[in-house]
Amino acid sequence: MKKPGSKTQYAALPWRYSGATREVLLISSRETGRWVIPKGWPIKGLSPAQTAAREAYEEAGLGGQLSKKPIGAFEYGKRLGNGRVLPTKVEVYGMEQMVQHRDWPEQGQRRMQWFSVPDAADAVDEPELKQIIRKLK
Repeated sequence: MKKPGSKTQYAALPWRYSGATREVLLISSRETGRWVIPKGWPIKGLSPAQTAAREAYEEAGLGGQLSKKPIGAFEYGKRLGNGRVLPTKVEVYGMEQMVQHRDWPEQGQRRMQWFSVPDAADAVDEPELKQIIRKLK
């Protein structure tokens, strides 16, 4: 089923400090298990940044402060339920992690792991996302 109205998704790039080191949270894709960031289709009534925040909560249980403007964008092929691949642009909002909720909608459906910035960049597949992550140093 095609998602409503758009080929643009909104994503959160969660980060925190562990001592003096900035870390990035990656989650596993439910379909392939590869490392990704929380993202989703536009949500009626929410701004792009609010949509990114909602996805971070639903997919990883995170709450935090998001950048008001995107810190970058990347493209990937979103595989739909019918097997078709939809070229999709993802606007990325930086998110300083402040809260880890005890419960969230997709809890137990994905793996989550905090990575150093260089390791997070190496772990994702999309070249443009690698560049966005590396800029966090």
